[in-house]
Amino acid sequence: MRATNRLTAKGVASAPPGKHADGGNLWLFKREDGGAQWVLRVTIHGRRREMGLGAYPAVSLAEARRKAEDARAKVRDNIDPIKDRERQKREAARNLHLFKDIVSDTFEGLKPTLKGDGVNGRWLSPLKVHVLPKLGNVPVSEIDQIDIRDTLAPIWHTKAETADKALKRIGICIKHAAALGLPVDMQVVDKAKALLGKTRHKTVHIPALPWRDVPDFYASLSEGSLAHLGLRLLILTGVRSDAVRHLQEGQMSGDVWTIPGEAMKGLKDKTPDFRVPLSSEAQAVIAEARKFSRDGFLFPSIRKGVMSDMTMSQIMARRGMKERPHGFRSSLRIWLAEVADAPHEVAETMLAHATGNRVSRSYTRDFDHLDKRRALMERWGQFVSGKASGEVVQLVAKR
Repeated sequence: MRATNRLTAKGVASAPPGKHADGGNLWLFKREDGGAQWVLRVTIHGRRREMGLGAYPAVSLAEARRKAEDARAKVRDNIDPIKDRERQKREAARNLHLFKDIVSDTFEGLKPTLKGDGVNGRWLSPLKVHVLPKLGNVPVSEIDQIDIRDTLAPIWHTKAETADKALKRIGICIKHAAALGLPVDMQVVDKAKALLGKTRHKTVHIPALPWRDVPDFYASLSEGSLAHLGLRLLILTGVRSDAVRHLQEGQMSGDVWTIPGEAMKGLKDKTPDFRVPLSSEAQAVIAEARKFSRDGFLFPSIRKGVMSDMTMSQIMARRGMKERPHGFRSSLRIWLAEVADAPHEVAETMLAHATGNRVSRSYTRDFDHLDKRRALMERWGQFVSGKASGEVVQLVAKR
């Protein structure tokens, strides 16, 4: 009787339930329900193991014999065919990671460092809107510079800032995939940027009200409503509208308002808490706002949460103004330079701008010029509220 190839295709089809040897330790296990399984018995590293080769009839007799011979060849090379197959499956699974899965995993890892844990979706937004619809279902290892170029080309010149954010975040996701051990091209983003070319888009800065006109505008905010009070406090402190809207009673101590690092622009692990000295005028505005406080917030919305970020902008829009609340930071910065003659480092700190290089900032991180800023904020508050017009005229004339 033959040692191998004992079975025939016709015999396999009509074989009764039980174990049927083809030779060379290849067996067909046929069940009572008619189903069957190919099994190869191997001995590797002194251990006898059974390796499944697939179900019959999906795996034919000829295919089972080919698989069995491949496994025997590995055994002859002292390779465990079962472990080698598992390794190949893992590699195949890694190579099939879709880009949308990598984006999701990257975001989960970044969440603790993002402002508000990324709940507003600003980090994900450029990817969700412009990238994932085209590349989300593509295995990350297959994404090349052509794919990225074709995805971002429609917005590269028309929505340059959004496209740039999307490109940078693609790069972060590619690095994350590489850290997972996936075979990706680490230079793919640089290559895509070279193909996209230099953008024709020019950044348009938010219009700012000239500092000389700020007192008149400030005086027009006289309704005593939350929106007017919020805009007044924004003008007086030079902070962003998000910080004003989320102002809480517990953030204030005396004449100092401490904005938590996670509420500042940027990443939480890189942004320390920021202290804002409150002028006497700012403290008066806050005292009025306290009358509307709810759940600890001084600027709550009508229903729940805090005042909308559009509330203050709409005041200016309804008046037909091109300027917006964020522009008052520029108004303050120019006043600091032209009128107050504030040192550059102090003026930049007034707006929570980083100054110097990373090394110099590490030595001065605990030095925020608070006393100097307190004096400048008081002067700004007096000017804005119209209580120091004579001083301003004198300073301008002197310059």
